[in-house]
Amino acid sequence: MRPNPQVLDVCGEFACFSRPELKVERFSYPVITPSAARGIFDAIYSKPNKDPTQAQFRWQVTQIEVLKPITYITLRRNEVKDVANVAAIERWATGKAEPEPIWADGDRDLLGTDEKGRTQRQTMALKDVRYRLHAEIRPWLGHAHKLASLEAQFRRRAAQGKCFHQPYFGCREFPAYFELVDEEEADEPRAEIPDQDLGFMLYDVFDLSRPGTPYDAPSISLFKARLQNGALDVPEYESPEVLKPGKEGN
Repeated sequence: MRPNPQVLDVCGEFACFSRPELKVERFSYPVITPSAARGIFDAIYSKPNKDPTQAQFRWQVTQIEVLKPITYITLRRNEVKDVANVAAIERWATGKAEPEPIWADGDRDLLGTDEKGRTQRQTMALKDVRYRLHAEIRPWLGHAHKLASLEAQFRRRAAQGKCFHQPYFGCREFPAYFELVDEEEADEPRAEIPDQDLGFMLYDVFDLSRPGTPYDAPSISLFKARLQNGALDVPEYESPEVLKPGKEGN
């Protein structure tokens, strides 16, 4: 059974899809990345599981259409230096431990040091974005017979505006608002943008060739992106066009 295309119209006031090669300051790609687009679909409907054998499907983004002109804006933001500990959060959520806060500010008596837990960073973000995202559900082995049911559940949730958490454009403070649209009725014209090669773009930060868990280590993949007629075609993850770690020649 072939998967049916699922289409979302998404928009927001700001967006930042950071280039991984820039470690200090955030500079956004001009277009949403496949990874960020997949994250929006996952926020609406996904079935993650700590046990990879219980995972049912993943999302494959196939095309990104740009519906508004690409406009940059410069922002300065406060960011905490530390990274949240997932295991500590789960222990707190299940009542097994007290919360371990990340301190953004405080004095020596509180922090034990004069060093602040936050830093200011320059962000070159996108302003007033809108995309039409195309993706398909790809069931994992043993779950292909559930495809029609999985698609129906996604469409029901998306049509009702339901999501597990608020989708966002790269940074959680940049919310993404979504609407389910039918592919045949998606008549909003694309933005008039000159065709351009975007160079190597981030494809995803996880290995999509197998079911994963929340504890998997990052696995960065890239692809050569080209914006043509206001659209970015996304190759299959298994395609040789997608450069993956550990592969000869990558």
